[in-house]
Amino acid sequence: MSKLSTSAVSGLRTTVDAACADPVSDIPGVTVVVVNKNGEELFAHSSGNRGVGSTEKMTLDNIFWIASCTKMITGIACMQLVEKGLLALDDSALVEKLSSELRDVKVLTSDGKLAEKSKPITLRMLLSHTAGFGYTFFNEKLRDFSKPIGYDEFSGHSFDMLQPLVNEPGETWEYGINIDWAGVLVERVTGLSLNDYIQKNIMQPLGLKNISMFPSGDMKAKLAHMNFRNLDGKLSKYDHIQRRPLIVETEDQVKSCFNSGGAGCFAKPQEYARKSPCLKNLKRMLLKHAIEILATLLNNGTSPITGAQILKQVTVEEMFKNQIPNLPNFARNGIPDSKPWLTNPIPDLYPAPGHEQGWGLTFMLTGDRLDALREQHNGLGSQIYGGGVTGRKVSQG
Repeated sequence: MSKLSTSAVSGLRTTVDAACADPVSDIPGVTVVVVNKNGEELFAHSSGNRGVGSTEKMTLDNIFWIASCTKMITGIACMQLVEKGLLALDDSALVEKLSSELRDVKVLTSDGKLAEKSKPITLRMLLSHTAGFGYTFFNEKLRDFSKPIGYDEFSGHSFDMLQPLVNEPGETWEYGINIDWAGVLVERVTGLSLNDYIQKNIMQPLGLKNISMFPSGDMKAKLAHMNFRNLDGKLSKYDHIQRRPLIVETEDQVKSCFNSGGAGCFAKPQEYARKSPCLKNLKRMLLKHAIEILATLLNNGTSPITGAQILKQVTVEEMFKNQIPNLPNFARNGIPDSKPWLTNPIPDLYPAPGHEQGWGLTFMLTGDRLDALREQHNGLGSQIYGGGVTGRKVSQG
């Protein structure tokens, strides 16, 4: 598809504008970007305001915290190192050599006690969310164990990653800090911070300057506001969740800030939409990142814009392979709102009856069901992504 028809563009604009008609009860502001596998922009439109109570209009230049979309970027970094032989998907000994924390981590049992894990953790487990880690805002057992101090996965401190497992490694799927730990492995094996590695090996080859874990002053000046939806459905202002990376200034402060491979990046939507790898021969696969993801096409791991190859085709194929075929209904179990000020409950992550789900290396696979993209949404970060040709719709709250 080289372009959208005039009527299609007009219809999309009308739909986007209507979604922002009431800045308090609807969406305060949103950006929608659609591109094809050649990197050609088919549609780009912003509507509404920069945030609740703001008089500034949302524009295509605004910067968003892309939350869990960071996971795919971290996955690309890991798979680059797998290609170079510095990491391996199934080498638990290498994982334990690089991370004594992953070697020694305990499993939190149902009675609140810690037990030795039954098997070691692999990189494949971390990238497929089967290593056993959870999130405190999705797991009541983990939340309760963390009291009275608590864990804050968005604090910017490495302490908050020192959590016990909530499941045995390889036992089941659970969304959690697994890919944060995959990012730690990238740092340990390269000697670089995760952000520095990503900038050098992913962003620079793709010519992307507005994706970073530490936004520049210019990026921060264009940052979309965080918003909070109350129980009555109305939106209100909210402090930024991913706060520490936005306030560090000196080199030492930046070095002391945890680089979150699971949720650390800020980005301009148009640049993220040019990045994510997909395959021509997997057109019918739609990519969905738990609740929030984007399916964008990069022509078998090679940028259609710069010509730079960041991954081999065989590597991208492995990323799109279902890693959990033994759990065809993993997304129907529901996710609780363990911290209701952060998330909403999700009764069914994949409300498309009669179809199996899968998980690749960092993202959900929904098969060919377009209607499956009408996903349940937990509200955290409010980055919602859909595929088809390839597209991204972004709001912040």
